[in-house]
Amino acid sequence: MKEHNYLIYSFLLLFLVTSCAPKVKEGYDEKNGYTGNISISGAFALYPIVVLWSEDFKKEHPHVRFNISAGGAGKGIADVLSNMVDIGLVSRDLHKQEITKGAYPVHVAKDAVVGSFNRHHPNYTLIKERGLTQEELEGIFVHQKYKLWSDIDSRFVNKPIEVYVRSDAAGAAETWAKFLGVHQEGLKGVGIFGDPGLVQAIKDKPLSIGFSNINFVYNLKTKQTVENIGILPLDLNNNGHIDEEENFYSHIDSLTNAVATNRYPSPPSRDLTFVIRSDKKTKLLTAFIQFVLEKEQQGYLLENGYVPLNDAIKTIELNKLSL
Repeated sequence: MKEHNYLIYSFLLLFLVTSCAPKVKEGYDEKNGYTGNISISGAFALYPIVVLWSEDFKKEHPHVRFNISAGGAGKGIADVLSNMVDIGLVSRDLHKQEITKGAYPVHVAKDAVVGSFNRHHPNYTLIKERGLTQEELEGIFVHQKYKLWSDIDSRFVNKPIEVYVRSDAAGAAETWAKFLGVHQEGLKGVGIFGDPGLVQAIKDKPLSIGFSNINFVYNLKTKQTVENIGILPLDLNNNGHIDEEENFYSHIDSLTNAVATNRYPSPPSRDLTFVIRSDKKTKLLTAFIQFVLEKEQQGYLLENGYVPLNDAIKTIELNKLSL
């Protein structure tokens, strides 16, 4: 099994550069395969699997050099549009103006953003049984209607809700905000940079609430949530109780299955996307993206906490590369 837990925690410094060598001319021959450089930046959500994909691509094409960094979806789209990188990793819908500027999206996987809270919350068991509705989450993250946990439910502790959001332009934040009917700028709370930082903030505060990409709140070896983190269940039918068909958070495989079968709503499930410039669709970039969409590479997704594309969607994305 390919595992990338070590990758997630190794980039608390935010950058991993797989090659710092000078650029080489792009080319291809039957003996050496492709030669050239591919620079990538963007969404924390895609970063771990992209590192694995790049390592496998280099096994077939050892003369290709990768430079990969994580800094959020906003950085990824900005970097690719300004020609600083070849591929931007984006974990939200593209804006119309980004497409107008030349952003060309190719979807490569699916995953989800989930609400999170501290496992040592005084009402942990009750919250897991009750869940929170979309309207209640709006009251916490958007309207600040609820200041105390007991404002949501009188059975909850009479203490302040500590709300954490992302300070960087992030696909997770934009997706969570879209679920709540706003843009990222409409989310209220203490801003934290990056998924690792936000997860740590939730771990440190028993009365906290936030949201994260699923790969940062589950341990991919045990398939359970990481230490001190609880996943906030969504009361989708607003009946004040998490029913059996809504209860799929205890194991990452059950959550990814819920995403694949649309039982977990979209948003906060979302497409994960490679963005290139429409005027920079080189043979090397096309070959790498086609490689990522192959059956073997898509096969790594489930075991690493992602949802692979079905055959129909893969065909659509592959056709984009041939246009």
